[in-house]
Amino acid sequence: MSSIVVLFNLKPGVDAARYEDWARHTDLPAVRALASVQQFRVLRVPGLMSGADAPYRYVEIIEVSSVDALRADVKSELMQRVAREFREFADAPLFMLTEPL
Repeated sequence: MSSIVVLFNLKPGVDAARYEDWARHTDLPAVRALASVQQFRVLRVPGLMSGADAPYRYVEIIEVSSVDALRADVKSELMQRVAREFREFADAPLFMLTEPL
C-alpha cells in the first residue's frame, strides 16, 4: 500500500472555516468513496512541538491500494470538480508519494 501526503497552506484571503467546511462535506466523502482509497484524512496543523509556527497549516494523508488505480479514479467528472475546488483553496500544495519501508 502506498500513501500520498499533501502539505499545504490556504491561499491568502481564504477563510479557514469555509475551507474546513468544504473539506468535511465535499472532499472527505468524495475521496473516501474512491475504490482505490483505503483511508483519507485531512489534518489541521496548529504548530510544531517546539511551539513554533509550522511551515504548513494542513496535511492530507491518502492511503491507496495502488497509485495507478488512484490516477484512474481521479479522472471522473466528480473528482475533477473536487480537484478544481481544492485548487481554489490551497496555495501550491505539495503532493508527495510515499511507500512503507
